[in-house]
Amino acid sequence: MTLINQLSPQDEFVGFYLLRELTLKQTNGTPPKDYFDLILGDSSGQLSAKYWDVSTTDKETFFPMALVKVSGIAHTYREKLQIKVNKIRLANDTDGVAITDFIRSAPVRPVDLVHTIKVAMGSISDQEIATIVAFCVGKVEEKLMHYPAAKTHHHAYFAGLAYHMVRMLEIGEFLCKQRPFLNSDLMTAGIILHDIAKPEEMISQLGIVSDYSVQGKLIGHISMASSWITEAAIRSNIDLNSEKVLGLQHLVLSHHNLGEWGSPVQPQTAEAVALHHIDAMDAKLQMVEDALDTTPETEEWTPFIRGLENKAVYRLKI
Repeated sequence: MTLINQLSPQDEFVGFYLLRELTLKQTNGTPPKDYFDLILGDSSGQLSAKYWDVSTTDKETFFPMALVKVSGIAHTYREKLQIKVNKIRLANDTDGVAITDFIRSAPVRPVDLVHTIKVAMGSISDQEIATIVAFCVGKVEEKLMHYPAAKTHHHAYFAGLAYHMVRMLEIGEFLCKQRPFLNSDLMTAGIILHDIAKPEEMISQLGIVSDYSVQGKLIGHISMASSWITEAAIRSNIDLNSEKVLGLQHLVLSHHNLGEWGSPVQPQTAEAVALHHIDAMDAKLQMVEDALDTTPETEEWTPFIRGLENKAVYRLKI
């Protein structure tokens, strides 16, 4: 079977793929004709696809997150690789394929990632900070085993959120040794808490986000996490005006840095400055890694990466 990242322009192929997204649209012709705007994916990546010959039966047959067998051809449209679907059907039991074979996942086992996060939580020496972190993690602990860190931006795959946290914890540990003026308890707590409400912000199945929740759309993970810190402090009789609580809230509220990126305040403590840059560096490097991994090796340039100011990345031949 041909993997998504192995396709090149003019390649004709047949294979099984996950129907990650499906939208019924109409052409601009007279009369307009129905067609499917699709996103096909496998463990190597995903591509936009079009199926032009949509029948009434097709509209009742195909749905997002279904496994499908596709016959098609890859071509370039507006400088991006796209698939024209010639034939499509649902996979069946005799095909011998499972949905878990077609999803991207973190390169580390989820159970190991969550274990690492818990070890980091146990390293927090300040008991009030540790109590607040434990309360917040407890709200989503089960979802940490499989939730992505984002819908499309970065670590957008099975257990991506936990993987993002662990990579950041590694950087944070190094920075605290290199810069001893940083409070290691606050750094560890901030890394664990900065995206802790993401599982309540998004609706996800097998690491694929289908939509944002009502809370996600109306409140967002930053504000939710800040309110969880307040709730934890109240439940544990911790002074809401203490610098521990304020420091943790500031870490969460400022980690996106700018208002247009979702943060109501900018980083104004040493730990908040460090957290923002740790988060940004891990996210951006993951975008680059993901783009290189999911771009056919025959291509010198990746597609444009939104999180890198819509710049493409060149694959050096060294």
